[in-house]
Amino acid sequence: MVKLNYSSIASLDGYAADAHGRFDWAAPDDEVHAFVNDLERPIGTYLYGRRMYQVMAAWETMDAEQPVARDFAGIWRAADKIVYSRTLDAVSTPRTRLEREFDPGAVRQLKETASSDLSIGGPGLAAEALAAGLVDEYHVFVTPAVVGGGTQSLPAGVSLQLELLDERRFGSGVVYLRYAVGGPLGDGRERASH
Repeated sequence: MVKLNYSSIASLDGYAADAHGRFDWAAPDDEVHAFVNDLERPIGTYLYGRRMYQVMAAWETMDAEQPVARDFAGIWRAADKIVYSRTLDAVSTPRTRLEREFDPGAVRQLKETASSDLSIGGPGLAAEALAAGLVDEYHVFVTPAVVGGGTQSLPAGVSLQLELLDERRFGSGVVYLRYAVGGPLGDGRERASH
């Protein structure tokens, strides 16, 4: 079975966006971006909430000058996308379908039948997937910034066992951490081993 990964860029105090909804402080440099590209290459399907999709849809028409950005645009365009939104009228990118509700059973079935890994983007949608026990790995790029509040990268009220699988430090001070997601804390199950 393929994996469902939740990837995020977060401030040191755990926010994916600041109190004003901005995340410009998290823009990756070329070294980090190239590493992200290599992580994203095996992704066959992206699962997005409305806001994350609207941010990411710019990659469909972006004519990037930097090679790492052009590379990412190609990776993103080649993948399928599923957008979960009750308010979005339509999607604007190819290879994209709109779903009105996040259905954990349908995502579980997608994991069982897909031939490539899946990625879930956006803290709100990821919270639903984490609560449903669907996320296999959590990839976080911790940015050397403290923003003091905003949108949390990880949801409140969900407690999970995590096993560190990989780590990397970049010249910019960004730290990448890759975790296997085990069961809820205190449920007596063994930690996931990969």
